[in-house]
Amino acid sequence: MSPRAGTAGHRTLAFVESPVQLLNVLEWAHAHALRSTGSGVPGQAAAIPTQGGRRSIAGRTPADGPGTAGTTEGDVLTLVVLSPNDPMTRGQLRRMAELARDEGYEVRWEEARGGATAPFQTIGGLLPLLRRAHRVVMGDPFSRYVQLLLMMSRARDLVVVDDGTATMEFVTQLAHGERLVRWHRKGGRRGVRELMLAPVSSSARRRLTPSGRRTVEVFSSMPIEETPLGVTVTANEFSWTRARFGPPRITKGADLVGTSLVETGVVDSRRYLDAVQALAKAHGARRYFAHRRESTEKLHTLAVETGLEVVRPDLPLELIARRGPIGRTVLSFPSTVVHTLPLALVGTEVRVSVCDIDPAWLTENASPRAQGFLSGVSGTARDVDRLDSGPADQDVAAAGQDVAAG
Repeated sequence: MSPRAGTAGHRTLAFVESPVQLLNVLEWAHAHALRSTGSGVPGQAAAIPTQGGRRSIAGRTPADGPGTAGTTEGDVLTLVVLSPNDPMTRGQLRRMAELARDEGYEVRWEEARGGATAPFQTIGGLLPLLRRAHRVVMGDPFSRYVQLLLMMSRARDLVVVDDGTATMEFVTQLAHGERLVRWHRKGGRRGVRELMLAPVSSSARRRLTPSGRRTVEVFSSMPIEETPLGVTVTANEFSWTRARFGPPRITKGADLVGTSLVETGVVDSRRYLDAVQALAKAHGARRYFAHRRESTEKLHTLAVETGLEVVRPDLPLELIARRGPIGRTVLSFPSTVVHTLPLALVGTEVRVSVCDIDPAWLTENASPRAQGFLSGVSGTARDVDRLDSGPADQDVAAAGQDVAAG
């Protein structure tokens, strides 16, 4: 830890496992005016080369700048990266860690999955920090790793920042007192590992329930229709992203955003590829921004069949789009970006269009809740265009029918 990390004031510890989680912690810190610990200059944009409003709950507009609600002067933030093994995710995390350090925050990189003994070494090394932390911020309350760390924390303030659409499911489950299960796994049989870790999950749910001794905040850009009793919900307006980057150069045509619904077993690969091809043809898309979890084999097939230029972003798409260049139209299937990109691109001429998932595209192993959940993701998005009756949807539907017939 840096010497300044031990100065007076409350100590905030943030655990992140993905680039988007780290981005949203930076957004949360900016909105709450947390100070940094290092030598960086918060407020000064990092020199990163470009790659080829609504009101908040606190009543501020994005232009009003960072707020101070819920913080104490002297709060210090330390980010802990629980690094995964996936190379693409690690690469994006390293880039985001650079941005965080440029902002002056301390970043601690943990090889949390680097072998059989890595979890024990990581948790043991973090224990002193956990014991001293007044506040714990997490990006994924479903993560067993984070749940274990939460069990050892004495923090009185807990914060959950966005981890994509999972935030919507987390809030709903917490409001209903349900066990914490990711939406695409809900409804399936619980394996031995799930049964063994059930007490950990139950403990995490109890700790994430507000009480007289503990506060819980959800910092999110996602639509939250049912707020759990006692939970404070704060709107993520992506004010840090807009203050640091852009406005972007806008190009003609469209860009298409990829999804990992095939990799998670929700959508059939063949039908997904046909849908992408139909959308690209109908809207003149030129680039396909791959999700970090999309397989190399699928992306190769997609590039060959559609002619799209496949781009593997080195940062979360919100930052890529804000830096530019970006197409005048951004096409997406139901995912986090249909909620976040309109916020990151406020004040530009870029339009986000969402194409719903046809029930016929779902695999036989998809969760019974998949269709309803995905429809909810797209149906609650604000400031987007929907491709319900446009030519693209007709082409997509035709492509799905051709597959079904063949």
